[in-house]
Amino acid sequence: MSDQAFDVIVVGGGHAGTEAAAAAARMGAMTALVTHRADTIGVMSCNPAIGGLGKGHLVREIDALDGIMGRAADLGGIQFRMLNRKKGPAVWGPRTQADRKLYKEAVQRLLSDYQNLEIIEAGVTRFIRDSSEINGVILDDGRSLSSGAVVLTSGTFLNGLIHIGDRKIPAGRAGEPPALGLSGDLVALGLRLGRLKTGTPARLDGKTIRWEMLEMQEADPDPIPFSFMTESISTRQIACGITRTISETHRIIRDNIHRSAMYSGQIEGVGPRYCPSIEDKINRFGDRDGHQIFLEPEGLDDDTVYPNGISTSLPEEVQDAFIRSIPGLENVRILQPGYAIEYDYVDPQQLDLSLSVKCARGLFLAGQINGTTGYEEAGAQGLLAGLNAARHAAGKGMISFSRTNSYIGVMVDDLTSRGVAEPYRMFTSRAEYRLSLRADNADMRLSPLGIELGCVGPVRAKKFKTYEVQRQGLFDTLETLIASSAAMALAGVSVNQDGRRRSAREVLSYPDRSWDDVVRIWPDLASKDRKIADLVAIDCLYHVYLERQNADVISVKSEEDRQIPGDFDYDSLSGLSNELKSKLTALRPLNVAQASRLEGMTPAAVALLIAHLRKIPPIGLAS
Repeated sequence: MSDQAFDVIVVGGGHAGTEAAAAAARMGAMTALVTHRADTIGVMSCNPAIGGLGKGHLVREIDALDGIMGRAADLGGIQFRMLNRKKGPAVWGPRTQADRKLYKEAVQRLLSDYQNLEIIEAGVTRFIRDSSEINGVILDDGRSLSSGAVVLTSGTFLNGLIHIGDRKIPAGRAGEPPALGLSGDLVALGLRLGRLKTGTPARLDGKTIRWEMLEMQEADPDPIPFSFMTESISTRQIACGITRTISETHRIIRDNIHRSAMYSGQIEGVGPRYCPSIEDKINRFGDRDGHQIFLEPEGLDDDTVYPNGISTSLPEEVQDAFIRSIPGLENVRILQPGYAIEYDYVDPQQLDLSLSVKCARGLFLAGQINGTTGYEEAGAQGLLAGLNAARHAAGKGMISFSRTNSYIGVMVDDLTSRGVAEPYRMFTSRAEYRLSLRADNADMRLSPLGIELGCVGPVRAKKFKTYEVQRQGLFDTLETLIASSAAMALAGVSVNQDGRRRSAREVLSYPDRSWDDVVRIWPDLASKDRKIADLVAIDCLYHVYLERQNADVISVKSEEDRQIPGDFDYDSLSGLSNELKSKLTALRPLNVAQASRLEGMTPAAVALLIAHLRKIPPIGLAS
């Protein structure tokens, strides 16, 4: 008999865990969040920032489903910037540097609003299971917790090992113990595990930096919030410093690179290619005259500075030497050395699109355990896993997201169909339909689904429905406003003087036109809500392109909806090569879309598969 019973148990209080627990609680599940220390919930383990290119889209999608990351970022953000602003809105990347303390406090405060969420301070040593069904967890103090579903979000804690030079320190992150028991349980379930690594730079004492000689980067003068629920940013905004490595920095690193844990053979795990250590940069791009470093203050009342761009696993004395060679850091004091950390992860091809483990009913995985890197990727997975864990506990069907409607769908499909060879990071380039998957329209894409599922609360739902009516009304109004090219020229808006009459929507479809232009032509539009107006202007800009894209979206969606039974006999397909049969049997793609993306899968092979599936009664995940 268990000491306590819950609908959903979430293991781990990082970004994946907090979103999973909050999502399950929003769905009405009695939820337990189990973590070593409650006071570390919401801690930013690495860089003090949320969002960026691709990542910012994920944060907006989490927010559209009533998750907490966007609101916490708005409360803790101290340098909001819209990245890629010189390019089209489809690839804009909302980002904010965060005050670590304010962000953590915001996360903990937002979680405290859930009455059906209990936080338990303990480690988890193993699962309670009946054959291949997970029914709860055993804690390190001997207690047992039963549940209808378990979400494991172990981050870098699963057999975590920190490396600084030749020193090895068992830890999940600096100063916290690793999780040592669960890997064996995962292997016993039949799961394939591997090792990955990530790294972090030294932390610097801002009082010892020569700020006066550095270039400074200011926040945007008009900070754009992450959350639909945030009206404006009230937290004081700051600047960060910019410096570069120099030839002496590179010499010191080259002379000691054999002492780096990354290059001495101590580390088994593969690191993130898109966030390389400074050793990697010097080894791979040594001909450059320097590498840029952003000096990011970690808080409004904290002198700690995060030097973004120089993560390392070199010995402490080498770190001290190469950091002091960098302009502006000649007299800097290191508060904490940089380190590399390697940890166990589960091959995500063993999960389905709901992030449920195929071979273990009731077990869901989210975050770095699935081979990803980054707070945003973790939070998005956590939300999906928590949502589905609550549905599983309630005896309901699973939910998945499509590549055609979200970056969450792109990421989960990438992970489950292709697996990972290195820590996975989200980029806008991964999304085939990024014109429609913009950061600005995440609410329009996903909030209706969230409302239907019951994971969007009543306050947000009411505000969104009002916004949706206003947005659609303005969009329709713009089609009815017509003016001649001569009238537009008189208003100071230059268009082709061809005698044609154009609608306000058509004017906004030109890349060089803005809302201010249509207001000059139709002054009554000045009274419209500017926030809604700017978003409608973006819709108008992409309207023609999106109409063309819809045919592709419909085609892909039909393939995603054509599910493949888990016990499908690929050997019965006489037209497939033995190699393809073997690959399909091993990987078990969940639908035709996933199967079509496997290496070696030809159009003829896809057609053959579809022909056989048409003879089988349809099945499917809700989406």
